[in-house]
Amino acid sequence: MTSIIRDSNIQMLRQSMAGSNIDDDIVLIEQSSEAPQLEMPRRMNFILLGLCTEGAVSYHLDTQKQNIGPGDFIIVSDHHVVDDLTTSPDSKGLYIALSIDFYHETICNVSDISTLFLYARNNPVLALSEQEQNTFKQYFGVLQSKIGDTSNHYRRDLVRTLLLAMFYDLSNVIYSNRLPSTGRRQLRSDAIFTDFIGLLEANCRHERRVGWYAEQMGITPKYLSESVKTVSHRTPNDWIDFYVVQELRIALKESRKTIKVIAEEMNFPNQSFLGKYFKEHVGVSPKMYRKKDI
Repeated sequence: MTSIIRDSNIQMLRQSMAGSNIDDDIVLIEQSSEAPQLEMPRRMNFILLGLCTEGAVSYHLDTQKQNIGPGDFIIVSDHHVVDDLTTSPDSKGLYIALSIDFYHETICNVSDISTLFLYARNNPVLALSEQEQNTFKQYFGVLQSKIGDTSNHYRRDLVRTLLLAMFYDLSNVIYSNRLPSTGRRQLRSDAIFTDFIGLLEANCRHERRVGWYAEQMGITPKYLSESVKTVSHRTPNDWIDFYVVQELRIALKESRKTIKVIAEEMNFPNQSFLGKYFKEHVGVSPKMYRKKDI
């Protein structure tokens, strides 16, 4: 079992794989040979999107194994842990890495784009049709061209605009083919849900009360619950449990910390309380989970 989870950032990606880039905000990689293997778990400090065009890739995302092949599109948001990355010798793909700041700069005041990344949290691999693959390849080619044009005064703005258009196209794929029709969009609810998920990712290790999140957002717990359920068909407590359990899975699988220490770091009253909580949601005790390949 690996005892250390190291952070992975765009600077490291630039050093390990050559690609087109704008400083440390965006890196485009056209993988034409076997990619480096991961020697230890890495917590992502950037957003990664990519299309596998040939061969095969496998990796663990937050301890859950993912297998991708030609035509599969991956989306990995920040804070997730990637481990056991392996690629076949004939693996090829097109990958885009974005810094968190550049991503937020790109989607400023555009709540619709959240669909792509929120859907990807539970569906990190999407099988694209040939037409959808070609659309992504076209965006990648134009982005590559614009990033390479360092003499263009509006290079950064052009790249942001192209990324925004690409996000819309990818989100439309999800709206059209992956999500059931929900009728009229609730834009205010979308924004609340997105803000809630952002707060939850940052604070789930020490805060599990719906009322606390509602207070941070300046709304009532009832309004938060109604908005979150409207958008996601899950309650805030469901999402809180999902992220807390995810953090516990990672801590148990990827570190040698005692369960007592994990309980303290995750703000549980004691080790026994954590054990009951974990078994209720996963079906086995933390100790058994560490021993088994679950």
